[in-house]
Amino acid sequence: MDVRNASPDGKRLLLSMLIPFIFVVLIWLIKATEHIFSVDLHFLGIFPQRASSLSGIFTSPFIHADLKHLLNNTMPLFVLGTALFFFYSQVAFRVLFWLFLLTGAAVWLTGRPSWHIGASGIIYGLASFLFISGIIRRHIPLMGLSLLVVFLYGEMVWGIFPGFRPDISWESHMLGAVAGVILAIWFRNEGPQRPEPFYEHGEEEGAEENSDPDYNENN
Repeated sequence: MDVRNASPDGKRLLLSMLIPFIFVVLIWLIKATEHIFSVDLHFLGIFPQRASSLSGIFTSPFIHADLKHLLNNTMPLFVLGTALFFFYSQVAFRVLFWLFLLTGAAVWLTGRPSWHIGASGIIYGLASFLFISGIIRRHIPLMGLSLLVVFLYGEMVWGIFPGFRPDISWESHMLGAVAGVILAIWFRNEGPQRPEPFYEHGEEEGAEENSDPDYNENN
């Protein structure tokens, strides 16, 4: 596809895919490196309250336990990341940065004493941000996106409960979702907003007309 001949929306969509695509490529390259060189990079994850794993706040989303773990995270990460950059381009980088920081820091402070790795916390944060943002902005296209997120990834809600699957970091899921809600509220006045109904403009114009001292009802 020739980007130069693409429509404005097509170019915007392609640009929105760039950062999620780079993220996905990186996590696959890292897993390939582990496999090729027979190394285990789990130490780049988060081990709660261990000072040496503080760097895991930013590195743990790039590390995955096995191929199944990686495959499960690849498509949601790409789809939800693209939606973030397409619909919320003005705040997307900040939202992604704070999702890393808030989710990782919360897991480091409160998680179980074991290694927490994978991009699942970021995925839950993206899903909750997109869902809550669409609702609180009362913008029909964004509300439609919220419903689509629920339709595609609604079953993810079970992953936030302890004991649902002992082999997953439910803390990352729950805390990522909470971070997404916080950021949706935090950035609610930035990015796309509900357009004002046309009748509100009409009322404002009428009010301005009536307040004109030269206005004469008999004209």
